[in-house]
Amino acid sequence: MNNPFHNPAFSMSALTTAINILPNQYGRLDELNLFPVKPVRTRQVTVEERNGVLSLLPTQPVGSPGTVGKRGKRALRAFNVPHIPHDDVVLPEEVIGVRAFGSESELQTVAGVMADHLQTMRNKHSITLEHLRIGALKGVILDADGSELANLFDIFDIVPKTFDFQLSKPDTDVKKKCLDLKRYMSKALLGERMVGIHVMVSPEFFDAFTGHPAVKDAYRLWQDGLILREDMRSDFRFAGIRFEEYTGEAGNADGTTRRFIEEGEAHAFPLGTLDTFATYVAPADFNESVNTLGQLLYSKQAPRKFDRGTDLHTQSNPLPMCHRPALLPKLKA
Repeated sequence: MNNPFHNPAFSMSALTTAINILPNQYGRLDELNLFPVKPVRTRQVTVEERNGVLSLLPTQPVGSPGTVGKRGKRALRAFNVPHIPHDDVVLPEEVIGVRAFGSESELQTVAGVMADHLQTMRNKHSITLEHLRIGALKGVILDADGSELANLFDIFDIVPKTFDFQLSKPDTDVKKKCLDLKRYMSKALLGERMVGIHVMVSPEFFDAFTGHPAVKDAYRLWQDGLILREDMRSDFRFAGIRFEEYTGEAGNADGTTRRFIEEGEAHAFPLGTLDTFATYVAPADFNESVNTLGQLLYSKQAPRKFDRGTDLHTQSNPLPMCHRPALLPKLKA
């Protein structure tokens, strides 16, 4: 009997298309579309920084020469795109009983088995990408084991900014703290634009913030009693800033669970910028994908020795990037 996995329906192109179409079960940052995907053709990304020089132009007598424009400094920084492979196997036992001779639905049923594996593998890639993106949002991109892949503050030679909200003190002027944050973000834009400020907060920070005497009444009266009917942890606005509780976490290979935002901390970032965030995706290390624009996920299958199953391989090569780490201040409760 012919092996159904030899059918073109299970080629690299078809499987890659399938895994990219499958629904994404994880990723609050993906929902916000904060890190748009930008395909590249190489495994290394070069980020060019150009500091524009803006100055007031003085008046001059008629006929005098004009002032000479100054060029901004340029700097190039190279980043290696992480390579994240993942393997699984489809065993003969999983398709026993669905390979009836002459059945017109044979490929459809086998495709269902394959789709179950692809969905599980995609979920693992998705939570991994969320972890990388939250790292870029915090300025320090971490691997699954907690080691540093890239410290954006060090690479861009920027001192991290931290705002201590002092929420344990009942007399703290929380509104003034928020205004200080907004003024800092506006100044750090350096010509960029934004439509608002979003803050991902830990549960401990959210409880301390909404329970503070200076915020409690505003939280209670938010949208005329909406708090009494809805869960307000995902959308509470105070002093023009949106605060959202974020509880993302994941476990690594040894079973250790890591929180994406540490206890009592929060991380602010701008919304609606032109080119502050991006997710660069490089091509897979397949012959078919050499010198092509990268895709977010790749999938490929190959028969095992003696046809004792089918190996399934997926990989992702993403590099979430923040081009302006100065816009990533940390908040402490």
